[in-house]
Amino acid sequence: MSLSQKRKRPESNPASGLAESDQQVVLNFIKSKGEDATTKGNINKETKVPTQIVTKCIDNLLALSLIKKIPHAHFKGDYYIATEFKPSNAVSGGEWYLDGKLDTQFINELKNACLHIVKSLKVATAEGVHEVFEKRRLTNVECTSQQISEILGSMVLENLIIEVKSSGHGEYHSIPVGNVCYRCPVGNLKRGPDRGAMASIPCGVCPRIRECTPDGLISPTTCVYYTKWLDF
Repeated sequence: MSLSQKRKRPESNPASGLAESDQQVVLNFIKSKGEDATTKGNINKETKVPTQIVTKCIDNLLALSLIKKIPHAHFKGDYYIATEFKPSNAVSGGEWYLDGKLDTQFINELKNACLHIVKSLKVATAEGVHEVFEKRRLTNVECTSQQISEILGSMVLENLIIEVKSSGHGEYHSIPVGNVCYRCPVGNLKRGPDRGAMASIPCGVCPRIRECTPDGLISPTTCVYYTKWLDF
């Protein structure tokens, strides 16, 4: 058999001892996942590259800055994503998460600001509270009306405010009949209400509580913070 007929061996990377083909397979797979990222286990399962080799490939790709390791907001373990991609909200948790962890400081700052606005307006809609945020520039980060609605919803669960529907009379005269609005409980306008039982668990500060379902992407069974609270 001539040299030209012989099968060429995959070139190896002297620094890592890895076959270039394995490393490229791993990199291509990670890139194929785009903003959704992936895990070592998933790479091994889908590419059939042995786990030990996958680990070496990942270490080398990290060193070359071709991929990056990121936390997942809803699942344990490390996830990997190609450098050119930004994690999707499903992975990062969106604006309520920072480095894969619920940004409780930011959430509490928004809650305090919302509580102050609701107190001053007596009765307010989510849109009304959002307008005040925009006019006064209360945060360095731009907040949407939907985000404010989520914050107000979590405050209702904590008994910080109550959710009512406009009657169109008295304090509600400027709000269309039937529209959802918020106010502080009667008799607690100065000091604010006592926090309810929900405030003692992570659900009390989670603005995504209304999206949490047993079989959903956000659920008690996959929530790291709820699991830690149960263990505690």
